[in-house]
Amino acid sequence: MNTDSELQATVQALVQNGKGLLAADESGPTIAKRFKTIAVESTEENRRAWRSLLLSTPGLGEFISGVILYEETLGQCADDGTPLPEVAARQNIVPGIKVDAGKIPLAHAPGDEITQGLDGLAKRLDGYRKQGARFAKWRAVYNVSATLPSRVAIDANAEALARYAAICQEAGIVPIVEPEVLIDGDHSIERCAQVSDAVLHEVFDALHRHRVVFAHMLLKPSMVVPGKEHAAMPAPAEIADATVRLLRSAVPAEVPGIFFLSGGQTPEEATANLDAMNRIAGRPWLLSFSYGRALQEPPLAVWKGEAGNARDAQNALLKRARLNGAACRGQYDAAMER
Repeated sequence: MNTDSELQATVQALVQNGKGLLAADESGPTIAKRFKTIAVESTEENRRAWRSLLLSTPGLGEFISGVILYEETLGQCADDGTPLPEVAARQNIVPGIKVDAGKIPLAHAPGDEITQGLDGLAKRLDGYRKQGARFAKWRAVYNVSATLPSRVAIDANAEALARYAAICQEAGIVPIVEPEVLIDGDHSIERCAQVSDAVLHEVFDALHRHRVVFAHMLLKPSMVVPGKEHAAMPAPAEIADATVRLLRSAVPAEVPGIFFLSGGQTPEEATANLDAMNRIAGRPWLLSFSYGRALQEPPLAVWKGEAGNARDAQNALLKRARLNGAACRGQYDAAMER
């Protein structure tokens, strides 16, 4: 299979109506923070047990088409010795991998950040492919204030995202491009839309310059929402309208799928907002989800690190996946939460 047809096959496997992605790619410090909420120590064995529980949830493949894994998880096995990427693949869930090396302050740009990890990426991708990964993810973050992000941060992160995407496609790996406009702060929904517009236009300019094939990539943006310290959270219909308007102006129609991050929203908010977007007619791309906390929070609270709670935790994950699957079709109703 040549690289183009391989990329196309992966895209088709990921972009399915009523299905989304499970983000299970938390870095060491992030998963330690999540585990702390349930008083569980973040040991390698506990992380393996948790991620094995997620991937082996019966029926998960009905609503989840792909899973983003952390490097450690690619090499771990389920209790019966099956490699975890294979556990996912058996449910027709495509294994993917987070490849960036995290964010650091951007030099000469106070308050802005840049993502690192391009050095040696092609070689790492070769190894990840051998372990079963078929797509990758790179996250850029943009802090928002009256003056942030700076032009420098917008340009530098777009360039890094584009270089990453080009390296992935050359390696036969589908890139997920994640420009996350952060929810921290008290900015308005209008300010979020303004920043998101500048960010997305610059990202697609850079992708075009680096000859990234839009049909063989996926976008993982944030929704257009006010900062979490803002006075009021708008209704889902308003968030959906602002978000879809932005996407129409900035995202080429060739991009096959847009998989939103939940970015600090509650599981219920993330589902309701996605549903509202899918009720808006006339969109060229599939609108779906790539949620981490919004899928994992409920099952984590049930699991509590106890093997005996595994099945109930899996049921809690399956419920959230099913509700988000309904939201992908514009068929979610808050009554389904009960």
